[in-house]
Amino acid sequence: MKKLLLSLLAVSALAFTTQAQTEKGKIIVGGNVAFDTNKSDADGAKSNTSFAIVPSVGYFVSDNIAIGTGVGYSYDKTVSKFENQAFVVSPFGRYYANLSESFKFFGQLSVPMEFGTAKAVDAAGKVGEKVGSSTEIGVALSPGFAFFPTKKIGIEFAVNGLSYNNYRLENGDGDKIKGAGSDSFSFGANFFQPKLGIQFHF
Repeated sequence: MKKLLLSLLAVSALAFTTQAQTEKGKIIVGGNVAFDTNKSDADGAKSNTSFAIVPSVGYFVSDNIAIGTGVGYSYDKTVSKFENQAFVVSPFGRYYANLSESFKFFGQLSVPMEFGTAKAVDAAGKVGEKVGSSTEIGVALSPGFAFFPTKKIGIEFAVNGLSYNNYRLENGDGDKIKGAGSDSFSFGANFFQPKLGIQFHF
């Protein structure tokens, strides 16, 4: 009987620890860093490069539901097109569902926004003068899993789910630059391009 009571207490403690990581009033701090470079035969030996760093903070408004925002910087250079440096703001909402004592499933809805400056890039990869101001606004719904090796650290594995992005480039007069804007929509989880991250829970 004593062993049974001790076992029940241990299971209850584990369940409480897991819940405590995502209970109302807790704070999560984390973010993501991304880097990508690739070469195109058409561009010779010059590479296209992109980089982003977006720290984030969130608050659990109720058990398993957090809202917050990321604020950071992104850089993108495409040979024969543009170099773009942008300020990033990405508000989000996230829901967690318990799978076990150490694993949780989560879904995140975010609205990433980027406001930057674009410069011309020639075929040799040389950056020229400013050509305009860029704005990119999107909506993304991403599923993922979080593993908690301790009650304060969550290691995350997420994939792209459903997303839409609108990009536009305007000159100094506020007119759109022809051929520089785009709309993109994607659906489906690509497990070969996962996002890995760490969140700290306080």
